[in-house]
Amino acid sequence: MGDFWVFGYGSLIWRPGFAHVESRRAKLHGYRRSLCIYSHVHRGTPQRPGLVLGLDRGGSCVGLAFRVPGDLHDQVIGYLRERELVTNVYLERRLGIRLDDGNMVEAVTYVADRHHRQYAGTLDVARAAQIISGAAGQSGPNDAYVLSTINRLRELGIRDHWLEGVARHLPPRGASDSQQSANGL
Repeated sequence: MGDFWVFGYGSLIWRPGFAHVESRRAKLHGYRRSLCIYSHVHRGTPQRPGLVLGLDRGGSCVGLAFRVPGDLHDQVIGYLRERELVTNVYLERRLGIRLDDGNMVEAVTYVADRHHRQYAGTLDVARAAQIISGAAGQSGPNDAYVLSTINRLRELGIRDHWLEGVARHLPPRGASDSQQSANGL
């Protein structure tokens, strides 16, 4: 089997966690980056869900494509499935993406399952920030996830105005913990 591509749009762009030989900016048409998934494991709990990114229908998304050596296919796909399919809120797809050099390639990616109970749908920035504020899961605080994604996108020269708007509505780091303690939560 030859090399294959993986498309990252959220935490994969700043913490891929798998071996790859190349990464390039890429664009996926027909899906947009969206905080549309309630997180019950990585950035929240069932009792206090957080929000994580998913690819939702409509628009387009600029992210990173990672080229993986073919001999690592089973290992990398196994890793991605363990990471991304914890609660099966994502659907694994092979979709066409356009690399920054203009070439079209097929990439493994994970899109939001709109029929899953963790699908949050379209939220306004204030509501998304409210859900994120104070949420935490096995991978850490929800606000750190959002800020890490924005920081990496900025490093890559990619703007996501909606996600940046959510971040502007978040309380300063640590304030949500103090607020929860003050409220007895």
